[in-house]
Amino acid sequence: MDYNLPLIAGAVLSAIAALLHVCVIFGGPAWYRFFGAGERMAAGAAAGHMYPALVTLLVAGVLATWAAYALSGAGVLRPLPLLAFALPAITAVYLLRGLLVVGLFLFDRRRLTAFWVWSSVICLVYGSVHLWGLIQVWDSL
Repeated sequence: MDYNLPLIAGAVLSAIAALLHVCVIFGGPAWYRFFGAGERMAAGAAAGHMYPALVTLLVAGVLATWAAYALSGAGVLRPLPLLAFALPAITAVYLLRGLLVVGLFLFDRRRLTAFWVWSSVICLVYGSVHLWGLIQVWDSL
């Protein structure tokens, strides 16, 4: 059986992002700050509040689910429910999140930080890889 390599790559990228989010929880406030989560999240983690860890764990869970959907679309896993809806939606979320930096550049440059630029570039890469794979499997969805 032939697997869709771009979607496998997209799954790996999403899984890395999920794992990185889990690492941020264990890395504590300094990691929240370094990865751009904001001072509120970092201060909450420093104070021992559960909110930052729960939000970060939720994001990690979503990213892990997206990795599973990419693997399903690639033919590595059995088709997951709503695969024909989920793969385009995941791709769109990554691409739209990546393009958010354009809106910030045009309308609110004060909020345009290195975090927004780099995270947008990363999301555009992730979205592009997913789109490449999605185009290849579109007819079989």
